[in-house]
Amino acid sequence: MQITIQNKQLKLTVDTLGAQMMSFKTASGREYLWQGDPAYWTGRAPTLFPFIGRLMDGKYSYDGKEYPMGGHGFAKISEFSVAEQGSDRLVLELSATKELMERYPFDFTFRVIYQLRENTLDVTYSVDNHGQNTMYFAVGGHPGFRVPFAEGERFEDYRMEFSQECHPDRILFGSHVLVSGEEQYALEENRILPLRHDLFDDDAIILKNMAREVTLKSMTSGSSVRVSYPDMPYVGFWHKPKTDAPYVCIEPWSSLTGREDVVEDISCRSDFLHLEPGKHYENTWAVTITE
Repeated sequence: MQITIQNKQLKLTVDTLGAQMMSFKTASGREYLWQGDPAYWTGRAPTLFPFIGRLMDGKYSYDGKEYPMGGHGFAKISEFSVAEQGSDRLVLELSATKELMERYPFDFTFRVIYQLRENTLDVTYSVDNHGQNTMYFAVGGHPGFRVPFAEGERFEDYRMEFSQECHPDRILFGSHVLVSGEEQYALEENRILPLRHDLFDDDAIILKNMAREVTLKSMTSGSSVRVSYPDMPYVGFWHKPKTDAPYVCIEPWSSLTGREDVVEDISCRSDFLHLEPGKHYENTWAVTITE
């Protein structure tokens, strides 16, 4: 089921399947969200929980037992219920079931909260641990934005601008698109990444130690999409490798994909979020559109 919320400046449509954004328009009617052309990528803005990325052999371990887990976790393929709906606010909810606990042995409630305020969309991930053990998980966003925004522009007319100078490190991937190391990643003027399609020939650019706000900007019109992620230590940029795909994903992540050649015990992963029994967790990132 698809649900639409809006205010005077923005209109957002979300599907209860995966709590995925399906359309994100301004009052002018311009669509900013990638619309899932299967020639490139059928996704639009998957919700990532309780894992991000892939795992070695598609599995992980916990308390001496191995469990299967698909790429980016199961939230993106799960049906959410509507916990709250207003004119400019939507709360979608996913709770542990017997089937889910066969793959992820924790009793939880996961909520995705969409809130519009002027020309900004706040996306909040909320997690409650109802179980008796510490819960280990990751959360993240994967929204794709149309590039170019308008006819007559080219992909190369756009660039990413971090909000301040930074010297990020890029996470390196091995043959299974799993973490194999890291290296320093150079930006123009220590804050700018001009877009070109071959940037993504080796898959996603995942950075850490970067500024916590980045703007996707047209250098011809000045229109922009700013993504702020104050409590996310990683950000990724991606489109389908070795193509001329007319979109780019900006992905705020709490944690990384799995490591090359290791089936990992999630209780030992230093980058995972740890939530004690009975406790609550929230993390908000935001998208601001300027035309």
